[in-house]
Amino acid sequence: MKRKIVKVCVVMALLVCSAGAGQGAQAAALPELPIASRTVLEIAPGAGNPRNSEGAFLDLKDGRILFVYSRFVGTSFSDEAKARLAVRRSADRGETWSEDELIVTPEENDVMNVMSVSLLRFGNGDVGIFYLLRRSWHDMRMYCRRSTDEGQTWGEPVRCMPAAGYYVVNNDRVVRLASGRLVIPAALHRSLGDKNAASAVDWRGVAEFFLSDDDGRTWRKARGYATLPVPHTKSGLQEPGLIELAGGVLWAWARTDLGRQYEMFSHDNGETWSVPQPSRFTSPNSPLSMKLLPNTNRLLALWNPGPSYDTRPVKPIGGDRTPLVLATGTNSTGTWSRTRILDGQGAADEGYCYTAMHFTSNSVILAYCAGGELDKNRLARIRIKKVSFEALR
Repeated sequence: MKRKIVKVCVVMALLVCSAGAGQGAQAAALPELPIASRTVLEIAPGAGNPRNSEGAFLDLKDGRILFVYSRFVGTSFSDEAKARLAVRRSADRGETWSEDELIVTPEENDVMNVMSVSLLRFGNGDVGIFYLLRRSWHDMRMYCRRSTDEGQTWGEPVRCMPAAGYYVVNNDRVVRLASGRLVIPAALHRSLGDKNAASAVDWRGVAEFFLSDDDGRTWRKARGYATLPVPHTKSGLQEPGLIELAGGVLWAWARTDLGRQYEMFSHDNGETWSVPQPSRFTSPNSPLSMKLLPNTNRLLALWNPGPSYDTRPVKPIGGDRTPLVLATGTNSTGTWSRTRILDGQGAADEGYCYTAMHFTSNSVILAYCAGGELDKNRLARIRIKKVSFEALR
């Protein structure tokens, strides 16, 4: 009897999947075989370094690849624990990497936390680094700095959120549009009280977007924002991301506690947004990452595919964040490949998420958080893998 029930639930999930992100679209199938990949770097935790977390990549003008991530220091691996920004470089398209160097961040000793890095090249050629400074449970905002010497030194920080608020921005999320506008997708978590504690934060996120039209020198909040249009949610819209589709349409998404990523669209360069709706991506309350494959109209998406269900035990810390799967597709036709497992076989003590993507001439480099019982935390280490474009096809 139980097998029949599980089978019916799977069929229903596949039928529901076709409703989002293009009506009548073919949904990505359930995960099947692992995709061919190679681990090229593992940054494990150690003494005085309890966690290595979310990062981002950038091509340097001399052909090297820059990778920056959050290196936690001390004894705690909590999100609010002390962390520094660490940088590594690769001169062989991601096959080998240098040792850590630390980027000194202004005020890093006076705040709770520094983390969630994005990298991009500004319109004038400068390298831009974006990161969150967590001052308190009522003030966490993104800052950006510029480098005129390819990441060797960094200029003064510019605050990207003008007013104080608890804004969550994931790693590898800042986007430059075809128009040159820069967009930061953020989740605002409003304050419930004055106490400086997590209990004073409303974890029902509101998706907001911050814009710059002068190459990152000044920032403002977009006119519109998005809320989850259902009354029974504890998450709201969390950890949003976005990409620019053909024709200038912006497609944004956010994780929820409703078993699915919710999506929204903007037709005015991020100023206003449609009402969020369920997307094709089934998901626990964990992030989705997506980018456009080079020289194609196809997208590459990575996410944790299914919410919790009765036959799969889930430990309370870390959530249901395994396996990590990928698929390629296009939003214009709504067709997607079958999902393939990048990492994890579904063990309850594993976790894989917060993926950064970078493309070389023949492969994609993927850096993501990983962990399990060995690390005592599902987000304790950075794992970097390479997947060839041939394998993606």
